[in-house]
Amino acid sequence: MGTNAMADYSGYRDEELVAFVKESDKLAFGELFNRYAELLVSFAYRNLYDRDDARDVVQDFFTDLWTKRSDLDIEKNFRGFIFIAVKNKVFDRYKHQKVVQRYLDHYNEPTQTPADSTDHLVRKHDLEALIAQEIAALPEKMRLVFELARKNNMSRKEIAEHLGLPEATVRTNMNRALKILKGKLGAVFLMLFL
Repeated sequence: MGTNAMADYSGYRDEELVAFVKESDKLAFGELFNRYAELLVSFAYRNLYDRDDARDVVQDFFTDLWTKRSDLDIEKNFRGFIFIAVKNKVFDRYKHQKVVQRYLDHYNEPTQTPADSTDHLVRKHDLEALIAQEIAALPEKMRLVFELARKNNMSRKEIAEHLGLPEATVRTNMNRALKILKGKLGAVFLMLFL
């Protein structure tokens, strides 16, 4: 079935819609989103106690679902699959918040004794790993622009010339990268990148 604007997908089973989504059918994807988004937000909210975080988790899930649609291998129990996937994203959010909180707790400590130095190194390593993970998760062009700006201290103009892109494209990619990282890294982002 194509992406006919008049198509009604409400009568299809989830597994049939998944088959359409694998073929890049946006309307089938929209039907799955409409069926499950609010239910998944409520599920995530019961674990996160923050409606915005719950929406972000569900948005991330659906973004991943669309991005990886051609690799979907769900023949049965789509509903079970999505709840497990969102639960895993909630756990990832907890891990992320735990690392950020440990860093913030340490950052706010007035003094550090030599006995704390090992703990400091572990926290620093965790934070660096989290930051590297979030940067690596950026789309390729966006990641490249970000790394050239932050690691190589290149200007937008230099990056544009280096990559053969318009300067406006470099600016857009940098702004989007900063927005994504700010959303993922929260308060740590503000201290490190602004």
